[in-house]
Amino acid sequence: MSPFPQLPPDAFAKQDDGDDAEFYAEARLKTHIDDAAIAALTDFYRLVLPAGGALLDLMSSWVSHLPPEVAYGEVIGHGMNADEMAANRRLSRWFIQDLNRTPVLDLADASLDGAMICVGVQYLQQPQAVLAEVARSLRPGAPLVVSYSNRCFPTKAVAIWRDIGPQGHARLIELYLEAAGFSGIEVHRLRDGRASDPLTVVLGRAP
Repeated sequence: MSPFPQLPPDAFAKQDDGDDAEFYAEARLKTHIDDAAIAALTDFYRLVLPAGGALLDLMSSWVSHLPPEVAYGEVIGHGMNADEMAANRRLSRWFIQDLNRTPVLDLADASLDGAMICVGVQYLQQPQAVLAEVARSLRPGAPLVVSYSNRCFPTKAVAIWRDIGPQGHARLIELYLEAAGFSGIEVHRLRDGRASDPLTVVLGRAP
């Protein structure tokens, strides 16, 4: 049974159901939000991600937008392109995995102090399973920061993401986090889109 009975049965269908590995085979060494939105996200990370902690940057790229002056014990990166991961100097180690095919993380229970998903949650076809794995890997009370803007690869975004507006996106992510066991969920609108790319963060705490 679907963990989201309130959503239509085709909610997680994609226009392009081809192999994601092929789609991401070419490295995209560019940012997907503008400088002002990046700065706002970095400021938020500075507030909620613990210095010295072990972090998971899920669905990462060649940059992680972490505050440059803050040292972390470890930053584990996940992505779909090895060249992008290798170019990310903030990562201590990284792995390639198609989460839509294998939504299980090879990470120890309660081994992380924080996690983030930057403008990538719209591509998950099994969000409850993936985020439950993140929750399992986080220490109790540790934060997960999920950010989104108005940009995406539309053919790879799930149907429900394409069909609802920006305010609906926040509620959808809240549903994902609730289904995965997160609590203390907060929505923070970091940039309203008038002077830069819009940026919203949904924050949840691991059980």
